[in-house]
Amino acid sequence: MSASNAHAGRKAGNEIFIGKKPLMTYVTATLVQLANEPMVIIKARGKSITRAVDVAQIIVKRMDMMGYKIGPVKIGSEAVQSPDGRIRNVSTIEVSISRAR
Repeated sequence: MSASNAHAGRKAGNEIFIGKKPLMTYVTATLVQLANEPMVIIKARGKSITRAVDVAQIIVKRMDMMGYKIGPVKIGSEAVQSPDGRIRNVSTIEVSISRAR
């Protein structure tokens, strides 16, 4: 996946890629996916990681009556080539959210 696709906010299956759009855009997108899928994975890297955590917390805390829960959280790093040609590591996170049943 190229760097431009990673933060475009597009959905691939049950994945939500967090980028620079307003926070509630991702909350809404995740809730729509959760209506159709039993589990959704919120993915982010770099500076968008804090927004991904915020999205997960909003869904779990504010939608308490809906019974959503945070599942496994994966952290890692990814080698990315910067515009000047250098390779650098960027932190990544994947947060799974599912309906508690």
